[in-house]
Amino acid sequence: MNPDTESPSHVDRDIELLERAADVMAAMRVQVEKRIVGQRDVIDEMLVALLANGHALLVGVPGLAKTLLVQTVADALDLDFSRIQFTPDLMPTDITGTEVIEEDRTTGRRVFRFVKGPIFANIVLADEINRTPPKTQAALLEAMQERSVTAAGETYVLPKPFFVLATQNPIEQEGTYPLPEAQLDRFMLELPIYYPSRAEEEEVAMRTTGGAEEEVEGVMTAQELIELQGLVRRIPAPPSLVSFAVQMARSTRPGDEAAAVTGKYVSWGAGPRASQYLVLGAKALAASRGAAIPSYDDVRAVAPAVLAHRLVLNFEAEADGRTTRNVVAELLEESQGWT
Repeated sequence: MNPDTESPSHVDRDIELLERAADVMAAMRVQVEKRIVGQRDVIDEMLVALLANGHALLVGVPGLAKTLLVQTVADALDLDFSRIQFTPDLMPTDITGTEVIEEDRTTGRRVFRFVKGPIFANIVLADEINRTPPKTQAALLEAMQERSVTAAGETYVLPKPFFVLATQNPIEQEGTYPLPEAQLDRFMLELPIYYPSRAEEEEVAMRTTGGAEEEVEGVMTAQELIELQGLVRRIPAPPSLVSFAVQMARSTRPGDEAAAVTGKYVSWGAGPRASQYLVLGAKALAASRGAAIPSYDDVRAVAPAVLAHRLVLNFEAEADGRTTRNVVAELLEESQGWT
């Protein structure tokens, strides 16, 4: 959205889309809150991921409406939705699809036909993703990065838009397989979901034990979402803001540019994808409120969700009871002096 390189008509169109983005995000929140009580930060961050065309990992104990939240977002977006329940016996072909032999009735010859799996949807809910072995988890890697599936030498393009919204239970130990760092890095955001407040829990109990729940209305089509994602990419990021985001990512890596908290508690820091997602997340957050340029505060706002799952802490952090979110919080305090 640069007036020096775009024609007036394109600039006017982007201004309209920016206003539309703010209106749609507000309407999305209204629709989602018909079913979901509280969790407003999680809802907003998930919408940022959708605008940025990124995947999200929802982490929380059972019963906090993780699955319902994803289903509701899909309903409000009027997109194709698919749910995959990850279990220890799930096979990669159960996700991507498989080839079957069919007989051609005209020639009598047998031919192979690819039957698409549940991954071929706009929004894919990977429920309890850590309950399946790494071999099956790896079936998502190509889909999440390249937005395609390769089977028997053929590449099949996934529908647009395409998101993987995964859930994970942090308290399960038996029968679970921690996600490898390579797969965690594919998730733009990690969104922790906490217990509701007392007032929110009372509201949940009232709603779920009463009459029929409200219908969620679709507020945006797939094509509209794709247009808004293109707008987010065109929003200009000042060089100083990009430099700030890169400095934040690099400060999580032990070495010359490490922050003070990094040197004490971090074994491995965030990779280059973190820099990209900090900038892209800031752009999406700005677009969600109708702002034409992201700010340093936008970078700081998305930093916990972008960085936390990309850090590997050392034994000293474990001994001191520190979490990755604690480390990022200290890093954000230190970053106040960078600008």
